[in-house]
Amino acid sequence: MTEHTRDLALVFAGGNAVGSYHAGVYETLHARGHRPGWVVGASIGAVTAAIIAGNAPEDRVAKLGQFWEEATLGAGPSPTALLKPRQVYNGLHALLALAWGRPNIFRHRLPGLWSALPWMPDDVALFDNAPLLRTLTRLVDFERLNRGDTRLTVACVDIESGEEVYFDSAREAIRPEHILASTALPPAFPPVEIDGRVLCDAGYTNNLPLDPVFATEPERDLLCIASDLFSPRAPRPKSLDAVLERANDLIFASAPRRTIAGLARTYDLRQRLDPTGPTVTLLHLVHQAGADQLAAKSFDFSPASIRDRWAAGVRDAVDGLRRLPAPAPDGRRFTYVATHRPSVSDPASPGRAEDGPTPRPGSRPDRFADAGPGTQRRRTGGP
Repeated sequence: MTEHTRDLALVFAGGNAVGSYHAGVYETLHARGHRPGWVVGASIGAVTAAIIAGNAPEDRVAKLGQFWEEATLGAGPSPTALLKPRQVYNGLHALLALAWGRPNIFRHRLPGLWSALPWMPDDVALFDNAPLLRTLTRLVDFERLNRGDTRLTVACVDIESGEEVYFDSAREAIRPEHILASTALPPAFPPVEIDGRVLCDAGYTNNLPLDPVFATEPERDLLCIASDLFSPRAPRPKSLDAVLERANDLIFASAPRRTIAGLARTYDLRQRLDPTGPTVTLLHLVHQAGADQLAAKSFDFSPASIRDRWAAGVRDAVDGLRRLPAPAPDGRRFTYVATHRPSVSDPASPGRAEDGPTPRPGSRPDRFADAGPGTQRRRTGGP
């Protein structure tokens, strides 16, 4: 079976500011003619998926670029290629985002953090992500989205029962509130009530929501490309910040690892029962944070970091597509291909954002396209 006869599903993980990696991944897929029939997302992955499903194919990359241009926080001079100044630069931008918010995504909430004081009323979140509703309304055509040209599934969690909840444009109308609920990671953002259920971000339970795609056996051969923002692999941490970052990565990367292992077991059984059934290829693109990235990377909206992540998505997607085998190699019904970048501290090792293919000139917003050199070596220490 040739490549064009396979169905294509894209799955996007959550990760807040790290999500510009998704834009680079999609830009590459789009440039090579890959048009998904189904997009699935959690948190910033749900935002990415909604922009894709809610726009004409020729407008999708530009809309993703507009979203990240508005989210980018530019302050101070461009960083040098030296590791320590870049870590300070990233850390300051994360602090500024936490202090001032991002006008197209979130703002401060009252009482918010002040609710910790004994004389203040209780609150359930630090920030208000209501600005994201206006952004989604501007960048997503929900009428087009709900026509079903590209199927959209949004992952949430019922905060009271812990049950995973999926909103699917094949079954129901998707509204901006559904996307907002998927981004409501506690305690940063408040949960969203929809149809009597109080919903939040699925990040802590299922940050890379592969389950909807594989809940039933596909009827046709399927290529599923999963864009993941937290790597299960990293060197031994050697600073407190590196330990915090590693703990954060393990929390968000563990569920996808278990899901993929379960898929391999399921398809091993299907292979024995029906070796001629539809085949599945899972291409797992995993963002490997650079040495400059800190534990607060999810709030680092600095121009250089947004640009580096976008470029990393381009590079990893090109690499991943190159690694894809022909459908059903050796008669296997399930093939897993991963692009885990090497986790190294050697400055001579590959991994800088400028290494390898880069996005098409002019495809990324000017506001962060020339933000200065970035360092993408995996960190073993910290400031």
